[in-house]
Order: sequence, then C-alpha cells, then structure tokens
Amino acid sequence: MNRTLKKAEPTTAAAAPDGELAPITAMMSSRLMVLANLLRRGAILRYKRMVGLSSVEFGLVASLGRRPPMSVARLAEAVGMDKGQISRALAGLVSRKLVAKAANPSDSREVLVSLTRTGLAAHDAMVAGGLERNRRLLEQLSEDELATLFGHIARLTETAAQMLAAEKDLR
Repeated sequence: MNRTLKKAEPTTAAAAPDGELAPITAMMSSRLMVLANLLRRGAILRYKRMVGLSSVEFGLVASLGRRPPMSVARLAEAVGMDKGQISRALAGLVSRKLVAKAANPSDSREVLVSLTRTGLAAHDAMVAGGLERNRRLLEQLSEDELATLFGHIARLTETAAQMLAAEKDLR
C-alpha cells in the first residue's frame, strides 16, 4: 500500500481528500486512533445515557465485570490509571451501590472491590449495548472481509507490541 502524499495545504483534514492530508493524519496509526476515539466517544455517550456512568466509571465497571474481587491497585493497572486517579470514581460508584469494598481476607491492609448486583446489571447492559454497537459497525462487511480485517489487526497488533518493547529497551 504505497501511497504518495501531496504537500498538505492549509485546509482542514476532514475536508481534504486522502492525498492532501498532512502526513501524520494519513498514517495508519492516526486513522485507527480517529476510529477508536469515535467509537469510544459514542460508547461513553451511550453508557452515560443508559446507566449514568462517566468515562472513568465506565472503564472501572467494564474492568471489574463478572470477575472475582480485585485490589484497587490491580484495578488501577487494568484501566491504566494510578490509584489516586480512580479513587474518586470508585467512591462515587460505592455511594451509588454499584461497587462494594471489602478488606482482603488474606491481607487486611488491602482493599478489594467488586460489582454489586446493581453494578452487575449496569455491566450487563454495557455488554449488551457493546454487542449491538459492534454488530452495527461490522454488519457492512462480509465474512471474508471480517476474517481479513481481523487477521490484519492481529498482525498490526503484534508488530505494535514489538515496536513498544523496542522503545522500552531504548530507555
């Protein structure tokens, strides 16, 4: 897929044809981020409307899911935030009875969090909504196109993981 990019002109990227995009906006990573951000923003609006969750709360409820209780530190790692960043969102979820906190029976210094029945209902609504959004997004592709797309995504993901590892080695 060799594509020659024309020199970018002072127009908005959305209005310019592909050949006139600034080189950074024409890159695959940029295009994937635009797609991912559109999907994420739509999902956040939907889940805010459906179950009243902010974007951080959405991430916490999705990560807790139908899993055994986990430590706040592990949850922070799962959502890619530090404990301080998620503490306020967790407090809100606890006050709304979506999340329960309990001392770890193996280590009383550690707090474990899990979804309550209400939290599980919100999680299940999120999963159902996600499945519907996924169906709507992919219904335009044939089975062969989907298989090809998923194969390409797997290869690109593996390459991106290798690139990340290489960058970490350069620190």
